[in-house]
Amino acid sequence: MRGTRRTRLFLAGMMAASALTATPAAGAAERTDGHLTDLVNPFIGSQNEGNTFPGAAVPFGMVQFSPDTGHFAGYDYTQSRIRGFSLVHLSGVGCGIGGDLPVLPTTGDVTQTDYTKYAAAYSHQDEAASPGYYRVGLASGIRAELTATERTGMQRYTFPATAQANVLLNAAQSLHKAVSSNVEILDDHTVRTAITGHGFCRDTGPYTVYTITRFSRPFTAYGTWDGRSVTPGSRSGHGGAYVRFDTTRDRTVEATTALSYVDAHGAAGNLDAEGGRSFDAVRERAREEWEKRLAGVHVQGGTDTLRRTFYSSLYRSFLAPNIGGDADGRYLGWDRRIRHADGFTYYQNWSLWDTYRTQAQLLALLAPREARDMARSVVAIDEDGGWLPKWGYGPVETNVMSGDPVTPFLTTAYQSGLLKGFEERAYRALRKNADGVPPASYPGIGREANAEYLAHGFAPYVDKRPYAKMGDSDYHHGASVTLEYALADAMLAQMARGLGHGADAARYAARAQSYRNIFDPATGFFRARDASGAFTGSADPARGTGFHEGTAWQYQWLVPQDVPGMVRLIGGERAANDRLDSFFAYGRLLADPAQTAREVWVHGSAYAYYNADKYNPMNEPDLIAPYTYLATGQPWKTTDVVHAALTLFTDGPTGITGNDDLGTMSAWNVLSSIGMFPIQPGYGTWGLSTPVFDRVDLTLDRHYWPSGALTITAPGTSAADRYIQSVRTDGHVHGRTYVTNAALRSMRSLAFTVGSRPSEWGTSPEAAQPVLR
Repeated sequence: MRGTRRTRLFLAGMMAASALTATPAAGAAERTDGHLTDLVNPFIGSQNEGNTFPGAAVPFGMVQFSPDTGHFAGYDYTQSRIRGFSLVHLSGVGCGIGGDLPVLPTTGDVTQTDYTKYAAAYSHQDEAASPGYYRVGLASGIRAELTATERTGMQRYTFPATAQANVLLNAAQSLHKAVSSNVEILDDHTVRTAITGHGFCRDTGPYTVYTITRFSRPFTAYGTWDGRSVTPGSRSGHGGAYVRFDTTRDRTVEATTALSYVDAHGAAGNLDAEGGRSFDAVRERAREEWEKRLAGVHVQGGTDTLRRTFYSSLYRSFLAPNIGGDADGRYLGWDRRIRHADGFTYYQNWSLWDTYRTQAQLLALLAPREARDMARSVVAIDEDGGWLPKWGYGPVETNVMSGDPVTPFLTTAYQSGLLKGFEERAYRALRKNADGVPPASYPGIGREANAEYLAHGFAPYVDKRPYAKMGDSDYHHGASVTLEYALADAMLAQMARGLGHGADAARYAARAQSYRNIFDPATGFFRARDASGAFTGSADPARGTGFHEGTAWQYQWLVPQDVPGMVRLIGGERAANDRLDSFFAYGRLLADPAQTAREVWVHGSAYAYYNADKYNPMNEPDLIAPYTYLATGQPWKTTDVVHAALTLFTDGPTGITGNDDLGTMSAWNVLSSIGMFPIQPGYGTWGLSTPVFDRVDLTLDRHYWPSGALTITAPGTSAADRYIQSVRTDGHVHGRTYVTNAALRSMRSLAFTVGSRPSEWGTSPEAAQPVLR
């Protein structure tokens, strides 16, 4: 049946080949001059709820110094007034928090204390950004420039000639809900603040940011405010402060602001460690850091537009997680005690439900030293008197999203060799998380529905169950949570087996089959079950009952540990492929891939997660779905779907179709573009599809990837010639649709031969990814 179906598709594929605009024609000129940072457009995703920010940051920096226009995530390209340049942002999140200490230059008397009132008009015609740098001309005639180090943000303002050049530091307003703030003017160069806020997605616990700002020249005047009352000459307040300069001769003012999540001493230490340089020197150092980071991937072929979207995605993939500790190694643990990171850098901001699917694997490959410290930081959260996180912001558990994302995140690190020396410590934390539930006294919910899952093999869907703690509840998403728990159990089983915990491995592997318990034979789809075990909610798989940000159609494919078992439930390979074709609107895709992606897959707003029977490329549940064809004997369709989805990434402000989620969607673009995608998140399996570049050279860290480099080639790859004819690894024929971490450690070359028609490559049952038992 496979051969017959493939033959019928040859002509359709040939007729549609020219429509796949995601893969430009081969032979396009390679960029040979300039810098890779010149290819990055930080404004991509700043419109239509991509929720990125265009401001200045260094890779994984604590500081993300960027303008806020009033959007809940900070910056919206369609808005025309800047309220301030604030120091903390999260790239691409769907809920706003941060925006701490918005700072804005003004002229004249200071009478307004509400940044919605004193916001400055600006135009995109006088605005620019590149990695580590942002500048804008304000309608007031002031030019503002921003750059950053790891723990400091540096600003340079060029004022008109005036005796009343002000810088406003607003401690009481931000993107979050303010709890309290204090501001102190310490001397004629220095302002200190402490800002406490809360409110990520839901009313989650508070956190405090300490800042200290040192100006390059003395103030001529200053004052503070509380509420609407401005007090000239005052040195302290709870709202904000202004400092004034005479710029009638020297029109430039520079300032450096350091952050700490520990205390005021930490902020001062960070300023001493990273401050003291000129703006231009800091800007150049930031550019060099980004250039070095981006140079880990060198591509040849493709158009300028394709390379811009690619390197912009690579840039966004390195914006988070963020350094959370001070220069002296201190950090604030989740138990609110001051801790010290011995031998590693402490990181924070864990969007794990998103990042465990793509970004964790990309960082393990391209930034393994940082990824190792990130894994150590997550384990430290447990060891500092808590449990493993679900969605952590700073030193706070927000409980946002559902399932057990920390397990595949950490097992990815294990499978990539990043946990050496503390494998057992990580495993103990994972086992506690997998087998229990945090106590009521702990703010995190962990596997909230674990008791029922362990007892009955599924997490029940309990509609309108009161929230036990702030954040989301696993009980509100019982169907998808069952799939997420089962996926996590499968990955933990592999780690247990690798560490010699045979009994645990068998137990977790058995639990990994729990996905079967929510399959409803009457509908042929996964379906929510209530506490009594009865299927509940709508029987229509296009409805979202019991599924978190998705439907039964979209979660059908989230069984990477056992695709053959899932396929058998559906009714076999032919039934599965028919369902996949319907899901991707495959017939329409062949006729017009870009239009299908934008008009059939993307429907409504960026937050239209429910009531759909089609692929949703904007959100995480479907990120693996296009690669399911690799296990159903039709691997060429993976390329068709992936290349159509890549057309959604463009080089303008609307160039991301949904939340980037701390680099998740950007990492999907990077990995899918180079032809290697993590199809079993939490395990070292990389699915193969046609790259969009003729050649990709990856520079790898020999300590973790002994080959030191990997060259991926696909000469002549194009919209017309996009189908894999054969694959060779280090010159040897490779018939499987995947490669493993074990192979990558020694592999030097991955060579694709492409053509205009689907081939027999990867169609045998033996070619599919392994079942994890």
